[in-house]
Formats: sequence, structure tokens, C-alpha cells
Amino acid sequence: MGSIDTDTSAPISIDGKPTATTTVPPFSYYANAQSEFKPPLIANSNAFLGDVFSSDRTTNPISAGFYRLAPGPELIYTYTYDEMKILLEGDMQISQLKDASGEEDVVKEEVEAKKGDTFFFPKGAVVRFRTREGGLAWYCGQRARDGA
Repeated sequence: MGSIDTDTSAPISIDGKPTATTTVPPFSYYANAQSEFKPPLIANSNAFLGDVFSSDRTTNPISAGFYRLAPGPELIYTYTYDEMKILLEGDMQISQLKDASGEEDVVKEEVEAKKGDTFFFPKGAVVRFRTREGGLAWYCGQRARDGA
């Protein structure tokens, strides 16, 4: 993981006219993160999630990282924030539920996700994740670091 050190003074403009100068921190990067970053176990024996980067904002923070699900128990998660996710590897069966009971008759929508499929989970959504072979997804959520 690293950052690029560049000139961090950037003019702010309105209608193309400079109005002020602010200090912008350098961007950050994590080389080969998809294969090198190992998210920690968060549930059951097969659900792993870890923030790679997070903003330090107290208002409207944002965090992004990897979610790995190995074959085994399903994960039912109630979102307390908005999140977007893209499946990078493997497979996942992703279902939006009416409630957190996990019963089949509460399924509102179900998708057999494959590499490249992208999702938006609104705050309040109850989502069930399953996999046959295992899957890896990248996510970006409007929450503070480690707030999942």
C-alpha cells in the first residue's frame, strides 16, 4: 500500500474562475490488492470482509475493500448504509429478502451473480449471500472504516 506524493495545492473554481486554494492529500494505492489483500473473517467460518481504504471524513464517510465468501453457510446481512459491489471472481447467489428470517418465502429478488456483475444495496436492504465455488467481490460503502 502506498501513496503518490505530488503537489497537493489545487485551485477550487466556480465557472472556471479560481476562487480559493486548498490542500488535497495524495491519492493512495495498494498494488495487486485483488490477490494480495487478505480480508479478515467476519462471520461463520467462510465470510471475509476488509476495508482497503476509507476516507477520514466524519460526514458522509466512504470505505472500500474486498468481500470473500467461501463455500459453506449463507450470510444474511442487513445494510445500515448504501453500498455498491462488483463480483470479481467466482460465483454468488445474491437474494434480497423481505426480512432477516432467511426463509425462502421471503425472497424478493434473486440473482445468480457472475464475474463483472454489479450491485447497489440501499440502506435497509436485507441481503442473503450464498456460493457454490466461492467468490470475491469489491465493494464501496458509505460508512466509516470497519463499520460493516
